[in-house]
Amino acid sequence: MTTPLPPWLEAFRARHDATVIETHISWLLLAGALTWKIKKPIGLPFLDYGSAEKRRRCCEAELRLNRRFAPDLYLGLEVVGTSDQGEEWAVQMRRFPEAQRLDHVCAHGQLRLAHLSGLAVTLHAFHREAPVAGPDSPFGEPGQVLAPALENFTELAALAPAQASRLARLEAWTRAEFARIRPALAARKAAGRVRECHGDLHLGNLVLLDDRITPFDCIEFNPQLRWIDVASEIAFTYIDLLDHRRPDLAAWLLNEWLTLSGDFDAMQVLRFYAVYRAMVRAKVAGLGGASEGVEAYLRLAEEISSPPPLRLVIACGVSGSGKTTASADLLLADASATTVRLRSDVERKRLFGLGPLDDSRVVPGGIYTPGSTLRTYTTLHDTARLLLGAGWSVVVDAAFLRRDERNRFLALANAHGASLDILACSAPDEELRRRLLARHGDASEATVDVLDRQLRWMEPLDADELVRVVGPG
Repeated sequence: MTTPLPPWLEAFRARHDATVIETHISWLLLAGALTWKIKKPIGLPFLDYGSAEKRRRCCEAELRLNRRFAPDLYLGLEVVGTSDQGEEWAVQMRRFPEAQRLDHVCAHGQLRLAHLSGLAVTLHAFHREAPVAGPDSPFGEPGQVLAPALENFTELAALAPAQASRLARLEAWTRAEFARIRPALAARKAAGRVRECHGDLHLGNLVLLDDRITPFDCIEFNPQLRWIDVASEIAFTYIDLLDHRRPDLAAWLLNEWLTLSGDFDAMQVLRFYAVYRAMVRAKVAGLGGASEGVEAYLRLAEEISSPPPLRLVIACGVSGSGKTTASADLLLADASATTVRLRSDVERKRLFGLGPLDDSRVVPGGIYTPGSTLRTYTTLHDTARLLLGAGWSVVVDAAFLRRDERNRFLALANAHGASLDILACSAPDEELRRRLLARHGDASEATVDVLDRQLRWMEPLDADELVRVVGPG
C-alpha cells in the first residue's frame, strides 16, 4: 500500500523525520518515542472519514475509548496540519517496540500461560464495568448479529470465487447454527451480555508491556462493531491463537475467562462467533489479495464448525492428589481447544458470591458443609450438561469420592453420546499432607483434617470404573 501522503502530512513527516506505516484506513507516523495516528479522508461501507470534522470526532472517540485499556499509551490529540477541509488531527501515542505486539510474541514462542491469565483478568474486569446495551438498543439483537455474518459470505464470493463450494457449506452451517442459538442470543442481550467492548481483539491489537498484556486500537469508527456480546470479543482472540497454532493458549485463555466470569452460557454462542471472526479474517485476507490467507481462515472456520466427538472426563481423587494439575494438562493437550474445565473449588465459592481466591472463612458456618457439597455437585452437573449440549467437551475437577456422584456423570455422558473417562489421581498419604500444608494462592482451601475425613469415607473405583481410568497427565 503506497498512497502518497498529502502535502500537509508530508510536511509534518519531514519535520519529525518520521517513518510511515500505512493501513487501509490510517497513516501511522513513528518518530523517537512517539507515534501519530492520522485517519485517511475516505469513506467505506463500515466507516466514514469523509470530512475533517468527522475525522476529528473519530480521533476524540479513539482517544476516549482506548484510554479505557491503555491510558499510558494514548497521550492526547494534536493538530498535524491543515488541508483544504480544515485542521487535521492525529491521535498521539507512546511508541512501543513492534516485537512486543502479541502476534510477534506468540510467533516467537514467548507467549506464556501466565500472560493469558492476566489478560483474562483484564478483560473480565473491563467487561464487568463496560456500558450495557439496553433493551431499546439494536445492538446485539439476533437479526443484527446474523447480518454481518452473512455479509462476509457475499463479499468473499466476489473476492475468492474459487472457494465457492466451501463458502456455501460454511454459510449453510452459519444459518443453521444461528437458527439453533437464536433464543440464546436474545437471552444474552436481556442478561446484559452485550456491552461496549473493544471490538477488534486479535493479537495484533494486544501488546506486552512490563510483562502484562494491554489491549489497544479498539474500534471507534463503527458502534455496531464495538457494541457486541462479550463472547464475540473473546472469540476473536481465541481464533487468532488457533490460527497461530497454539490451541493450548486458546483453551487456557477461554477457561481462565470462564473461571473468572462464570459466563458458561457464552459457550452456547461462542462457536458461532468464532466462525464469524474467522470469516472476517478471511475477508480481510481477500481484500489484501492474500489467497493463502483466505484458504487458511476457511480451513480454520471448517475446523471450528466441525468439533471432535464429545468427551466428559471426571478427575477423581482426594484433596492434594493432583487433580487440578492433571486436569490442566488434559486441557492443554486438547489439539482442538474444545474442552472446558469445571473446578469444584471455584464453583463452590461462586455459589457463595466468592471469587476463586477469596477466603471462605468470611461465610458464617463455612462453605464446606454436606449441603453445600450437594449444591456444588448439582451445579457441576448442570453446567456440564449445558456445555455438552452446546457441543463442548468437559473435564470436571472434583473429588468424586462416592459412587453415586460418579454414576450421575456417567449417565450425563451417555445422555449426550459422550465418552466418559476417569482421571484417577493419587499420592502417598505423607505427600498428600505435605502438599496441603504447602498450598497457597489456590482456590482449594482443603486442610489436613478435610483430607483425613475424605480418606475415611471415599469409595474406591469398582471394576466397571477402572476400565475407564486414563490416569493423570
